Amino acid sequence: MKPEFRASDYAAAFSPGLTNPDLAAPEDAAVVHGRSVAARYNVYRNNVTVSLIDALAAIYPAVQRITGVDFFRAMARFHVRATPPSSPLLFEYGRGFPSFIETYEYARDMPWLADTARIERAWLDAYHAADAAPLAAEAFANIDPGALAQVRFVAHPAARIVRSRYPAVAIFVMNRADGPVAPLRSSDAEDALVTRPGDEVTVSRLPQGGAAFLGALIAGAPLGAAAETAFEESGAFDLPVNLAAMISAGVFAAIQP
Repeated sequence: MKPEFRASDYAAAFSPGLTNPDLAAPEDAAVVHGRSVAARYNVYRNNVTVSLIDALAAIYPAVQRITGVDFFRAMARFHVRATPPSSPLLFEYGRGFPSFIETYEYARDMPWLADTARIERAWLDAYHAADAAPLAAEAFANIDPGALAQVRFVAHPAARIVRSRYPAVAIFVMNRADGPVAPLRSSDAEDALVTRPGDEVTVSRLPQGGAAFLGALIAGAPLGAAAETAFEESGAFDLPVNLAAMISAGVFAAIQP
């Protein structure tokens, strides 16, 4: 009696070599019209690799613009070989690409490149996040001023924070826009806030202490504790300014009961 055929078993045997050129073609792959198994399998292997590199180029266009197409595709090919996809959705691929860039030998003279890639990944995740109405400023009107320090917020599904020791926000912005790239005038650290209060994703630079403040709130800390965290990080933190900015940017969707 022949064993039961299961597509999942065949896929498990067929797929590993598609991103690993050191693996041979599956032994039970069929030969058609006289072509060798290896030759036919290499066609699949090349198509998969090119498709995944193209997916990375679509997810990280600023990184590709910075490095140039040839450099990017060579770097992406190494990532594809080291990290096969785990989801059938191509936009889910490449989550580990920024961390890979940090370890890529030929990108070491661009230490800000990985953080630029992290902003691009956050942009895509914000784009695909669930819809939600952003918290309106009027929501604060019904809060007892004496209880304000204990208020907690529900983060908007699209809200993301990317912290960087480099001017990653400026680098991201100038390389996602059309036209020539202007010279970078600053080497200051920049933290990015990525939101989508409406239909468009926005990326903005957070003020001093802003990332610590919003990060604490998103993690569930009450407003008073989040403000203390921000002041500990930066004495220049301005609470009223950051409160107004977080409402305007649509970082939160609701106030917790």
